[in-house]
Amino acid sequence: MHGWINYQMVTNLDGDLEGGLRLKARAFNYVRATTVADALGAFTAASDDASYIAGGQSLVPALAMRLQAPSVLIDISHIESMRGISLDGDWLRIGALTRHFETLSDPLIRRHAPLLSEAAPYVAHPAIRNKGTLGGSVALADPASEFPAIMLALGAEMEIAGPSGTRRVPADEFFVDLYQTALESGELLVALRVPVVKANQRWAFDELSRRRGDYAIVGAGVIAAFNGAKVSDTRIVFLSVGPTPVRARAAEAAMLGHELNGGVIQQAQALLEQDLDPPDDKHLTASMRMHLARVLLGRLLYRVTGAA
Repeated sequence: MHGWINYQMVTNLDGDLEGGLRLKARAFNYVRATTVADALGAFTAASDDASYIAGGQSLVPALAMRLQAPSVLIDISHIESMRGISLDGDWLRIGALTRHFETLSDPLIRRHAPLLSEAAPYVAHPAIRNKGTLGGSVALADPASEFPAIMLALGAEMEIAGPSGTRRVPADEFFVDLYQTALESGELLVALRVPVVKANQRWAFDELSRRRGDYAIVGAGVIAAFNGAKVSDTRIVFLSVGPTPVRARAAEAAMLGHELNGGVIQQAQALLEQDLDPPDDKHLTASMRMHLARVLLGRLLYRVTGAA
């Protein structure tokens, strides 16, 4: 682990905003970690007054606006054990430092977790995809972000390192509330473990936004397994409809044991009223967001059937 350096990070817009907010981070110490143990030790040494940074696509703006103001910034971008994509039996292990753009082109991801590759082009813009990390996006747990929703849709497990060792947390238990996850203070998301896609599974992802690269008004990912013509298992997950990614469990249940025909699809769309409770905001009413969620689910399920 390299030595401690004191930094005062200043943005290009070093001035007062309306309301008195300055785009200027507080002074902080910087630690460059080369192992997970280095990073965890630095966090403990900082008495929990620290933040991890890799791509920095979310943390740097938060620091500049003083939404976060740690005394120590721990750079984890040089930890080689958090890189790499490999098969581990029936699981694909994706290092948390995998860049967004790698999910578009990596052959293992495209073959074994194609839903992730399908969602990746919708993530922000190329400049952000070149720097942002998959682990950073999932750990932040922005409810409008694609990757947390995809992890939930795939039934992924989060590999988490902490002072007491390494543990795995299923995606269904990882996303707790708005920007809150199962990560405890000082813990580090080191990898994401995704079940490899099976021959009887089909999948689809799409989202609706005002412009490509903008945050989605509503988005969804679907993965379904078939026994012959009938659905034997499915996971449907929405983003931008609540404080976390949301599984549409009532809609899922309506599909199980049935052929995915127009009637079943309409029933699943109707049952979204039980699954989703989107908020009103200044851009869109809750009723309109719900309507768009039904439209989007219909599109995705027809794609899964191969009918469209």
